[in-house]
Amino acid sequence: MKHIIISAKIVRPIIHLLNRFKDVGDLLIRFWIAQIFFLSGLSKITDWDTTLVLFKYVYTVPLLNPALAAYIGTAAELIFPILIVIGFGGRFFLFCFFMYNLICALSFSFLWTPAGTAGLDDHINWGLLLMFLMFHGMGRISLDYFIHKRYGHLIVYSHEKIKHGISYE
Repeated sequence: MKHIIISAKIVRPIIHLLNRFKDVGDLLIRFWIAQIFFLSGLSKITDWDTTLVLFKYVYTVPLLNPALAAYIGTAAELIFPILIVIGFGGRFFLFCFFMYNLICALSFSFLWTPAGTAGLDDHINWGLLLMFLMFHGMGRISLDYFIHKRYGHLIVYSHEKIKHGISYE
């Protein structure tokens, strides 16, 4: 019993300290993942001709024309990181970004070769960080948190459901 009391006196302050810094940790993860993809987007617009060639011959994005895939991919890499850093759109944009990362990993067949293992590992790690935030949320240092604190949950009502008398409350 004495060991449990001593352990609790040691563990509780550490847990309390970790809880105080978890929002900073969330923010650091958001900055890290945003920086990786934003720099990738910047490299794409720096040499657009090469980007188009890569999307045409190297990245095999399913169901999309290579030029359209290049525009969508570049836009995602430039817009999603900004939303993630400011913490706007929360789990929805994190889910979109997670799916984007998955499509990137699946579309670049080199990653699935022995020589591409390091790149695949990067995509897996980025996916895990995105998944952590997706399940955990943006944290208290985010625009979402401040909007929620100021206005509460914003419910968007479907025009069709209101017409049929269905309420969310």
